[in-house]
Amino acid sequence: MNQSPLDALHDVIPPEQVSWWPLSLPMWALIIASTLFLVALTVWLYKNWRYGAAKREAIQLSETHKQDALALHGLVKRLAKHYYGTTVASQASTNWCKTLNTLSKAQFNEQDIASLYQPDNNNEQSEKLLTAIKTFKIKERLDV
Repeated sequence: MNQSPLDALHDVIPPEQVSWWPLSLPMWALIIASTLFLVALTVWLYKNWRYGAAKREAIQLSETHKQDALALHGLVKRLAKHYYGTTVASQASTNWCKTLNTLSKAQFNEQDIASLYQPDNNNEQSEKLLTAIKTFKIKERLDV
C-alpha cells in the first residue's frame, strides 16, 4: 500500500502562551504615573478640604448665634484674620467695610458696623452678617 504524503507531516505545535508577567516598561510607567496622579489628587483634595474648615466651622457657629449680631461680626472678623491675616481684620471702619464688601455678597456701610457697638444694639444686622459668613470668599486677592 502506498503511504499517504500527509503521513510525513508532523503535528502542528501551538506556540506557548505569552506570560503577562513581567510587565513591560511602558506598563510600569503607566502604573507609576497613575499612582502618582491619584496620590497628588488625594493630597490636593485633602488640603482644599482642610483650607475650608474654618469657614465650615464659622457657618456652624453662626447657626447658634443667629440673633447676636455682635457675635456674628466677631465670626466674620475671625474668618478675615484666619484667611487674610491680622492687618485685614484690624482695619479701620471705612477700610473694613470695603474689605467686607469685597469678601462677601452683603453690602455694609460704616453706620452698619458702628451700630453693632452701640449700647442700644437691636441686632438689625444679623441677617446681613449671616449672609456675609455664608458667602465669605476664602481665596480672594485683596492686594490688587
